[in-house]
Amino acid sequence: MDLRSQRLKNLPESATIAMAVKARAMRQSGIDVISLSLGEPDFKTPDYIVEGTIREMRSGKYFGYPPVAGYLDLREAISNKFSSVNNLDYSPDQIVVSNGAKQSLANVFLSIIDPGDEVIVYTPYWVSYTSLIQLAGGTPVFVEGGLENDFKAPAAELEKAITDNTKAIIFSSPCNPTGSVFLQEELEEMAAVLQKHPNIVVIADEIYEVINFSGAHASIGTLDGMQDRTVTVNGFSKGFAMTGWRVGYIGAPQWLAKAAVKIQGQITSANSSIAQRAGFIALTGDSKTVTDKMANAYRTRRDFVHDLLSQIPGFKVNQPLGAFYFFPDISAHLGKGDIQTANDFCMYILNEAKVSLVSGEAFGAPDCIRISYAASEDNLRESVSRIRTAVEKLD
Repeated sequence: MDLRSQRLKNLPESATIAMAVKARAMRQSGIDVISLSLGEPDFKTPDYIVEGTIREMRSGKYFGYPPVAGYLDLREAISNKFSSVNNLDYSPDQIVVSNGAKQSLANVFLSIIDPGDEVIVYTPYWVSYTSLIQLAGGTPVFVEGGLENDFKAPAAELEKAITDNTKAIIFSSPCNPTGSVFLQEELEEMAAVLQKHPNIVVIADEIYEVINFSGAHASIGTLDGMQDRTVTVNGFSKGFAMTGWRVGYIGAPQWLAKAAVKIQGQITSANSSIAQRAGFIALTGDSKTVTDKMANAYRTRRDFVHDLLSQIPGFKVNQPLGAFYFFPDISAHLGKGDIQTANDFCMYILNEAKVSLVSGEAFGAPDCIRISYAASEDNLRESVSRIRTAVEKLD
């Protein structure tokens, strides 16, 4: 007897995690696999954060249950960061700290979506957006951006996708999986459309904010008419190399922040006290020096990896302006032998080249693959060389 819920049966496994599991199993069996599938910085958490967190914990003040929304001083630090860095006005009671930005998103969707509601998703999208929307009972509606427009759907496509059932839109900038960045003028065009539809919630995922090579990060919540309806999602995983600490947060309209606290209070309660202290230290210490250092390293990797990928036959590659991903179009190789889909291509590369990638199908772009360059320069050069050799065997 199958006692699993239909909800569970309909919920797909995370494609990025699934590929990482396969690569890990191969490594454990002694196979030399290079993993470029997970979006995880290869840097260690900066020393000032680790050492400062140890001091905080030794103080003996942080061993009880924290407030569900997060410690007040951390929310104040996040509020100050929003104000000074992003020109966003979120008071501490508009901020909710969660167990990673993924839970932040889940809280928001569970707070606003009813069955029949639609959420417009900019495609390509992070793999969990659609699953979280569907888990909350909603329906994803896609607006597609292709390689020809740097994977950014124009505002006219957004306007066409809006219906009476549209409850929210979601996009990431810098984007996972493409590395694309919405520039100020592009966000202004998006906002001009949304001003005609005041009841649509805007969810801006800015988790890759500091890994941005465009010159300046722009937040849609700063634009006229957007502040009181925008949820800005961020966290410490990417920019501070704190994936394992699991600290994400939102700035949101107060009614929605309260709703997220209510949801979180029934599921996990507060984020770990230790992780919260790490977040506080990250924001109140010498953060710009360490985040700039990592971002500059990513820029260097981006430049040489772009050159190497551009030399692979059949790869169409743009120059991403942020995050740490390439999202090449590999459609030229689909239909060769047993390779009918991007999933097939990734499995071929894993078996032939011993490099793990992720199919673009999981991100809503079935002609593409995602390559993470959050790896050492030696591993990046070796892995791209292996990929090129494997691809050349297809011709």
